[in-house]
Amino acid sequence: MRVEAVRSDIPQPLANYTEAYCAGGLIFAAGQLPTDFTTGIPPEARTDPAFPYYGSDIKKRTGYVLNNLARTFEAAGSSLDHVVKAQVFLEDLNDFNAFDEVWKEYFSTPPARTTVGTSGLLVRDAMIEIDLIGYVPGELDCSAVTSDVPQPLANYTEAFRVGGLVFAAGQLPTDFTTGIPAAARTDPAFPYYGSDIKKRTRYVLGNLARTFEAAGSSLDHVVKAQVFLEDLHEFDAFDEVWREYFESPPARTTVGTTGLLVKDSMVEIDLIGYVPGALECTAIRSDSPQPLANYTEAYRLGDYVFAAGQVPSDFVTGIPAEARVDPAFPYYGSNIKKRTRYILDNLARTFAAAGSSLDDVVKAQVFLEDLNDFNAFDEVWKEYFDIPPARTTVGTTGLLVPDAMIEIDLIGAVRG
Repeated sequence: MRVEAVRSDIPQPLANYTEAYCAGGLIFAAGQLPTDFTTGIPPEARTDPAFPYYGSDIKKRTGYVLNNLARTFEAAGSSLDHVVKAQVFLEDLNDFNAFDEVWKEYFSTPPARTTVGTSGLLVRDAMIEIDLIGYVPGELDCSAVTSDVPQPLANYTEAFRVGGLVFAAGQLPTDFTTGIPAAARTDPAFPYYGSDIKKRTRYVLGNLARTFEAAGSSLDHVVKAQVFLEDLHEFDAFDEVWREYFESPPARTTVGTTGLLVKDSMVEIDLIGYVPGALECTAIRSDSPQPLANYTEAYRLGDYVFAAGQVPSDFVTGIPAEARVDPAFPYYGSNIKKRTRYILDNLARTFAAAGSSLDDVVKAQVFLEDLNDFNAFDEVWKEYFDIPPARTTVGTTGLLVPDAMIEIDLIGAVRG
């Protein structure tokens, strides 16, 4: 597979990541923040403090980010018209409606989109980070997918089929009419029968099954999942339902979120899959610690590698000794550095088992429980990547192993 780094004339990051990568006709862009990386939030991305009631900070920041992303995609030989997948992280979900008004100005056919709350972003007062995947026109065929599931109120498309892959929007347990429908909640007359999280999960996965069917695929051909939970205590019940829907479960990342766009949603599920026959798919298993929950370590799909989010755990003792400082020597070493190395060593084994390596990672998402750990994390990151992948780093309210501190989610390539 041909893999090329992309660089435009937009402000370049202070941290160790690449603006975007083009791999096999797909474009993986780093998450973009509304900053010039010099002054913080530049004047064009904020209201004038002398005229505080003119304009909107979230609208200005959204426009600034999307203008920069347009230049990234232009440098890759594409445009925002060819974006198929978006993830939007908002520090305050009350900013969503104003953000969405700007969004529709930039997309004639809006991408499949997932929008969740985050506990923080890496630039003070950023408010928003936008993460995009698209394609190079002429290299891959693309078609929008619409099924009979409830259609969103906001400006996004249910799914896209591009080059044999299926990128679905994040699904919430709503009919977009009544909020949480009766099928996705326990009956208030019988509150001790059933489980809200199980009903919501079934409702979402039932809808996603219809999305994938409309794309010529099925849940059996999902290779990558991200799950956003408002309360991680709901995870075990969610995971019981998950196993009902997946014989060979996808690689999965599960993180806590500050909120979702429909009241009392509890869960949002974001999937990537493929059309059977279009690409060869192989489950990957290395000698890294294997998860307790129902997901697969990674999949090789054609010449792409989709890895599950990794936390610094051996899944036996919790955080193992090699991923934490010695309590007898608490001032030697750094917990976040040790945890980051532990994860990246495991991911290196995952990618080797897939016939690839960390040198071939094109896209990374990093979830930190405390953004104050970012600088130390980034020091370790540069040890592992000569040419770092496009990266998105956001805060999370929690991870599935106590004291994990960090989860890393990677997509890579197998170079021909």
